[in-house]
Formats: sequence, C-alpha cells, structure tokens
Amino acid sequence: MDTRTPSPPYGYSRVCEHSLEQQIHIVAEFHVHNIRPSRIAYRIGIDIDLVERLIAGEAHPDFFSKLVKQYRQHRRRQRLQDSLEVNGSARFDLQREAEREFSQNAWS
Repeated sequence: MDTRTPSPPYGYSRVCEHSLEQQIHIVAEFHVHNIRPSRIAYRIGIDIDLVERLIAGEAHPDFFSKLVKQYRQHRRRQRLQDSLEVNGSARFDLQREAEREFSQNAWS
C-alpha cells in the first residue's frame, strides 16, 4: 500500500513562518537545485505567486539574482569537493558535470 500523499494541486500553499528575506533565500537555493516552483511552495509554505515572480525576475530581481549566483557557486564548490572522494574516471566525470552545469546556468 502506497502511503505517500499526492502532489498538491497547482497554486496550493500553506502558511509560511519565514520572513520575506528568508523566503527569498530559500527560493534561490531550491531554484539552484532545480526544484519545481510548486514543490517549493508546498514544502516550505511560500506563496506560489511569490516563487514564480522571483524566478521570472519580477520581484526583487537584483537581490534574487545575486543569491542565485552565490548559491550556484556554493553548489559548484560542494560538488567539486564531493568528487574528491571518488577516484579515476568517475572523479573526472563528476567534475566535468559540475563545471558543465555551472557554466550552462551562469547566464541566468
């Protein structure tokens, strides 16, 4: 028997206990990890409209883009550090993938 709950309907959100600045930080970090806006809203309780406006650059564009850049650099450093635990071609592949993802997303 599957005990998981289904994904919530689009637009669903719950009461969020985080300040606006914390919400922007959370959305930026989740966005870097390719989490869908509806999942961000569901998991954290941030209003789906705010999440979508932040990602689209309609709300707090300078602050949000600065945070996204910061979190992308952190994710890149973390992935490169994690790759040091692997040897041989697997390390090379992990490092190449981390660099590819970083350079691919550097423009946004």
